[in-house]
Amino acid sequence: MDNMFKLMGWWTGIFAILFYVGDMVEVSLLMVANTGFFVLLGYLNISERMYMYIFGAYLTVFFVGFTYYSTFIHVPGAGH
Repeated sequence: MDNMFKLMGWWTGIFAILFYVGDMVEVSLLMVANTGFFVLLGYLNISERMYMYIFGAYLTVFFVGFTYYSTFIHVPGAGH
């Protein structure tokens, strides 16, 4: 399970680079934070059950934040 968190850290690092190249600095910084979080968890060597609990909590926080953003902050149809 620790290897999966390292892999997620690698992919979020790739996304951080791509968002930065695409001039989306805020999202890039968010992906850098996710990369650090996932890589740190990958090297903790905790039990598989605890990894699942942490990932479930991460998904809960993400979905609550995304739902709040898409409901109250995002303006539909607004572009650059």
